[in-house]
Amino acid sequence: MSVLSGWLVPGMPHPYLCPEKNRGWQKLRTAYETARQSIEALDADLLVIYSTYWPSIIGHQIQALPNPVWTHVDEEWHELGSIHYNLRMDPEFAESCREACVARGLHARTVAYHGFPIDTGSVVALKLLNPDNRLPAVILSSNVYSDRAETIVLGKACRDALAQSNRRAVAISVSALSNRLFIEPIDPAEDRIHSLKDDEWNRKYLEFLQLGRLEDVSQLSRQFHREARVHKVTNFKPFWWLAAFMGQNNCYRGEVHAYEPVHGTGAAIVELTPTSMAARDLEYDEDDPDAYAGDRNVLGSLNDAPGMDGDDES
Repeated sequence: MSVLSGWLVPGMPHPYLCPEKNRGWQKLRTAYETARQSIEALDADLLVIYSTYWPSIIGHQIQALPNPVWTHVDEEWHELGSIHYNLRMDPEFAESCREACVARGLHARTVAYHGFPIDTGSVVALKLLNPDNRLPAVILSSNVYSDRAETIVLGKACRDALAQSNRRAVAISVSALSNRLFIEPIDPAEDRIHSLKDDEWNRKYLEFLQLGRLEDVSQLSRQFHREARVHKVTNFKPFWWLAAFMGQNNCYRGEVHAYEPVHGTGAAIVELTPTSMAARDLEYDEDDPDAYAGDRNVLGSLNDAPGMDGDDES
């Protein structure tokens, strides 16, 4: 099993559809180009994408249509224009992921029909990172109700499937950092991070990632969620999934290629490459589940209920 590199990339359509309208959006577009070149230089067989822009309610969905073709218009930014896509998926690996998920106690299914609405984040990431469909991809949904344990088990299931396939993959998490948008239209030239506190916590997170401390970032995700007041609860799940899929440690070389605002949100492009050198100041204080058996203690007493110890799972 081999995950050659991992990436955090933003999923808003602005860097793809109109980068010229803002210097920061253009910097993100340039960083996307750098990421594309870096991925093309690797001897990878597959892109595995976890997208917070694809919410699922019942279990986990996996895109398995061999060649999705459609014209996509973002539901929030329709005025920016449409995106025609013609993508290349890997249905065999998608089915292997589904089987691995079920083996670890998760509810999962593949989706494979013409016209299924592939999310903006996945479309933008694939158009910019894999424009010629050089590599097949698999897209995983982000279950809005999944807790930390379930998300970690999902990452481990993907890792199982990759090991069984003897493939070499690039892991991609499509997500924002802070996710508070301006509620009124703004001049693109005046875009900024929504609040100073959001910006400070985004930068703290990026400092950890720059140091290659992926497992520490995973462990601290809920704290970030509370401090930055991230509205979209799925935004801290990509780090749980990414750490579980790549390897739950701090043995990475990190590089932040760009960090810019997109309509108030924190958008970053970050590269993580496995290395034998571990970062210092390890955290590793939370449990490490291997199978999923449902929400913990859902019938327990009030004092034993989730969240009573400050451990809010979602």
